[in-house]
Amino acid sequence: MDISEIQDLIKFIAKAGVTEVEIEKKDFKITIKSEMPKKKGAGTEATIQVPVPVAAMPAAPVSPVVQAAPAAPAAEAPKAASDEDNYITVKSPMIGTFYRRSAPDKPTFVEVGSTVGNGDVLCVIEAMKLFNEIESEVSGKIVKILVDDNSPVEYDQPLFLVDPS
Repeated sequence: MDISEIQDLIKFIAKAGVTEVEIEKKDFKITIKSEMPKKKGAGTEATIQVPVPVAAMPAAPVSPVVQAAPAAPAAEAPKAASDEDNYITVKSPMIGTFYRRSAPDKPTFVEVGSTVGNGDVLCVIEAMKLFNEIESEVSGKIVKILVDDNSPVEYDQPLFLVDPS
């Protein structure tokens, strides 16, 4: 059965109002389920299943490490969370590309350990070919830079941790 025959079959089922058709031949199986359109845009869904020999499928590995791995971060999470509670998170005000410097040959705006004041430029975010300087709204010391240089950022994504003390 080729793609045009499948498309014709889907169209026929949609017109006939049949809810489900299943065709099985020796090398493939096709199931076509049709939902009666209750809303505009509802349509027909097709599923094609081709049997694969069992020998070709790799066995899923069972690893006790998967169960042990979540335990270690869970023990460290309360400690890290309490440290970060004292810091102010500077978040991205827009979607774009994060840059730590104004040009490739220029120094970075801030490093970990840099002291920043209210209004100091922390980074640049490029959005729609416009380079927007992101200024600090707090005074303090940069504790952590959470985004890699030249990487995409989302709206409200944490960029920096600042210790206001």
